[in-house]
Amino acid sequence: QVQLVESGGGLVQAGGSLRLSCVASGRTFSSATMGWFRQAPGKEREFVAAIGWSGSSTYYADSVKGRFTISRDNAKNTVYLQMNSLKPEDTAVYYCAASVLGSTRERQYHSWGQGTQVTVSS
Repeated sequence: QVQLVESGGGLVQAGGSLRLSCVASGRTFSSATMGWFRQAPGKEREFVAAIGWSGSSTYYADSVKGRFTISRDNAKNTVYLQMNSLKPEDTAVYYCAASVLGSTRERQYHSWGQGTQVTVSS
């Protein structure tokens, strides 16, 4: 099991940027696929981005492609989500998650952080 703690959320104007961080504890981080998901008020949680264990494979939801970048530093047990050109519809609680599979499916992630709020004002 991996313990995950997100940070970096906040309030930003449309067009602005934020960088989310997720620090993991546990020796399995470097072998895990790491993902970011988000849940907006009244909506189901959805996939945002994922990165394979080596960092060479990345996956993005169409809604964030070209604006968000996922990366990881295995030496620091940390995964990042750089969010640029933010839109009001990006407002959500963002969750970091870990999977032993290379997947974008929520059900295949076994460890989750507590979430960090991102609010984008228009």
